[in-house]
Amino acid sequence: MPSPISLLRPSPIPLHAVRQLDAGRMRARDVADFVRVRTGVYADRRLWQGLAPWDRYLARVHAVAARRPDTIFAFESAAALLGLPIFGEPRDIHTYDPDRTRSRRFGDVVVHTSEDPKMIRSGVISVTSVADTALDLLRVLTPAFALAVADAAIAPSLANATSRAHLRALAETAANPRRRAQALWAVDRADPQAESPAESISRAVIEWTGFEAPELQRWFSSEGFDDRVDFFFPRARVIGESDGYDKYAAEESRDAVRGIVAEKQREDRLRRQCDGFARWDRADALAVTPLRRKLHAAGLRAERPEQTVMLATLRARRPDGRHP
Repeated sequence: MPSPISLLRPSPIPLHAVRQLDAGRMRARDVADFVRVRTGVYADRRLWQGLAPWDRYLARVHAVAARRPDTIFAFESAAALLGLPIFGEPRDIHTYDPDRTRSRRFGDVVVHTSEDPKMIRSGVISVTSVADTALDLLRVLTPAFALAVADAAIAPSLANATSRAHLRALAETAANPRRRAQALWAVDRADPQAESPAESISRAVIEWTGFEAPELQRWFSSEGFDDRVDFFFPRARVIGESDGYDKYAAEESRDAVRGIVAEKQREDRLRRQCDGFARWDRADALAVTPLRRKLHAAGLRAERPEQTVMLATLRARRPDGRHP
């Protein structure tokens, strides 16, 4: 069985030290085909430009690890390595130093300390544990994004996943009570069946807009097929899908067409087994109104008043001034 540290996510693209490129009689800093990821660490410009923001961040974390092998990564940087959700491309690289008494910033590297000892998974790259990383993020992310992290942290598909009970105990016994209530809000709602941040964010918005609480990952059997749906609202008999058609896209146009046709057939089967069907994406959930309208159109009605204070957190910024 692979060791826990070997299950950390690798860099999404190859990274090259200057000395490696110079060995081939190339000076990376002078070659248009390369981009500097960090001092002394370069990547192929074409590959770099093709990265999604969260993968670009993961590559930046690996570049720091290449330059500073003794670094212990924390917060979003640990999350990127552990496979927890990352939203966009965070500005800073976050590290942890148990020997420091005060946090410090060195350029885009923030060195954190803590009143509470953290479990460290050591290896070629060292990170704070899934539970410690998740709790750190639950305290600083806005609630809907925090729920996505809590869901992922207890999901059985995550290597070294923690448990809801362990996360709750960690939050309750932490010496630093900062934003404990916010962290516990996410922990108490965490569900290991959630399969994507879009589902987690949608679940938060559904609660705050007053709709019936949905069942997750419900199976429907019909016409010789077994189809699983993201959400099922049993009282209203409404099915909800939170990822749109994006997850069925493919590189080859022929495969893409097949995927869309298969999904349309699946949706038709499901519509014959329910009283309403809604499909939305993460942008709809974050904007609130599009998701609310789609749920109304599918036949759902709010059962409780909207939680306007919680809905307002979707527009909030992180303490570092950036959107989550």
